Amino acid sequence: MASETLNVGVALGGVAPEHEVSVISALQAAAALDRERYNPVPLYIAKDGTWYTGKALLDVDRYADLDSLLEDAVPVALCPTPHGRIDLLENRKAGAFERFAYPPRRIPVHVMLLGLHGGPGEDGGLQGLCETFNVPYTSTGVFGSALGMDKVMSKRVCRQADIPVVEFVSLQEQRWAYSEEERLDECEDTIGYPMVVKPARCGSSIGIARADDRDELDAAIEDAFRYDDKVIVERAVTDLREINCSVLGDAHDATPSVLEEPKPSDEDEVLTFQDKYMREEGGTKERSGAKTADEAPGGMASQDRIVPARLPDERTEKIQDLAVGLFHLFECAGVVRIDFMIDEATDTLYFNEINTIPGSFSFYLWEPSGVPFDELVDRLVTIARRRHREQNGRVQTYDVNLLSEKSLKGIKAGGE
Repeated sequence: MASETLNVGVALGGVAPEHEVSVISALQAAAALDRERYNPVPLYIAKDGTWYTGKALLDVDRYADLDSLLEDAVPVALCPTPHGRIDLLENRKAGAFERFAYPPRRIPVHVMLLGLHGGPGEDGGLQGLCETFNVPYTSTGVFGSALGMDKVMSKRVCRQADIPVVEFVSLQEQRWAYSEEERLDECEDTIGYPMVVKPARCGSSIGIARADDRDELDAAIEDAFRYDDKVIVERAVTDLREINCSVLGDAHDATPSVLEEPKPSDEDEVLTFQDKYMREEGGTKERSGAKTADEAPGGMASQDRIVPARLPDERTEKIQDLAVGLFHLFECAGVVRIDFMIDEATDTLYFNEINTIPGSFSFYLWEPSGVPFDELVDRLVTIARRRHREQNGRVQTYDVNLLSEKSLKGIKAGGE
């Protein structure tokens, strides 16, 4: 007897600067789902925070006219159930008589495929909602998601674990507003030029800038505060090679991908949002089985990169081992991408950041690793459901009734 087709809630969009990036990544994953086993149910979070579903949301071309798309979409609310799933409760527009004649349709969702980038979709907020509703989800948990999203805290954890990170200074907007000159002095004294300025909790290179003098540093910090109230200022590695590694698994087992070396455009010394997502042509031909530039879909797959990265085998294995160690250090699950920097002047390897929901789910690193995209998303769903079963096998309640009549008498007596 064939197994039941699972409804996979594909979460995309979100109230975050990486809204469009999320749409690309999530729709790539939805397209890779095996339709004989999985039925994708889009769950689009609009920029105003409204949640929608509807088949039209699976068509990437429709997002060119968002107003028209949302006219064909259906607003929904999330309803918890006692069955280890959530239901989407449709809120269709209806006439007065139709509203009473037909109850709202409920769409069961058996597992959530989280494709949001940045904000509450990646920082643990949506993960916490899934755990509260007791539904499986394809992502690192609340703790690891929040930790990985914060570049300052993640670097502090790595430094505590003796994993090299570049010198950095953390700035809070509330303190910056009243001590701007002192904080600029601190950056200059602690780091020195050149520096790189980033919002602490954004991805996709949004708000990132290089500063070579005090005026540029001031302007870059002010711009970064437009996206986050915490900013990180780091020493710029001038003789830089960026090396990234994806890891797939959970606490039981984790596997590293091949390595990549992303390449900035000729005029940029740091990777920008445009480098990652807006190249008309991208991707080197040296891919060892990966799709060529003409065949690859958009998103992170369009970025210029060398796959696999040209490194000695011993160095490659050390980076892959470190990536797996970081995966466990951050208590990750599903698929992540860990970004490293090599200072070629000193041959020093640094941890840069971890992406707990990487752009395009890093499928472009898994295909040359022998894991095609459809198998990758299948593994994500399998891992999510296994973690959910394990969590539900633990004690969920404590069998004592503090609201019994006897206990309440004690509480009342104490309060009188």
